[in-house]
Amino acid sequence: MTYETFLRLDRTGRVDVFRPAAVWDPEAALIMNGSFCGRLAFMTNSPDALRVDRWLFYCRFYKSRSLATAAVSGGHVRINGERTTPGARVKCGDRIELVRDRLPYVLDVTAIPARRGPAAEARQCYEEDSGIVLEREALTQALRQDRMLMPRTKGRPDKHTRRQLIRRNKG
Repeated sequence: MTYETFLRLDRTGRVDVFRPAAVWDPEAALIMNGSFCGRLAFMTNSPDALRVDRWLFYCRFYKSRSLATAAVSGGHVRINGERTTPGARVKCGDRIELVRDRLPYVLDVTAIPARRGPAAEARQCYEEDSGIVLEREALTQALRQDRMLMPRTKGRPDKHTRRQLIRRNKG
């Protein structure tokens, strides 16, 4: 069941969001508590635009919205090729370039999610560039291979292994 959301003017003249009960008569709600409550603007459950940090959180690229906000503020997210702010709006047709865990993502926005749902639902909100998927798989494989070549020790590295790690990481 969907609930309609309306905007109304309160007694001071400010705009207030009003979500009526499931059974609601528009004519009966024209006057409510002495304030005007008409249909100033109709809002649907899935708006045509959403904040970029919310979109990334809803589409499961980050586990929390604060992590998504930090990534956008840190310059790891671009909308249509331009660096953006967490409050910037994403709409259908936008192209999002994202770097997460040193891996690139290029996404074309196809839908605006209404909530943070299951992964299958989130995947329907974007299309990935196939070239970037192959590049990301190659990078992941290279990182795995790189870790396989690192010297192994049981527990804490000894003096010789620690020097090998330092040499390897510097150059």
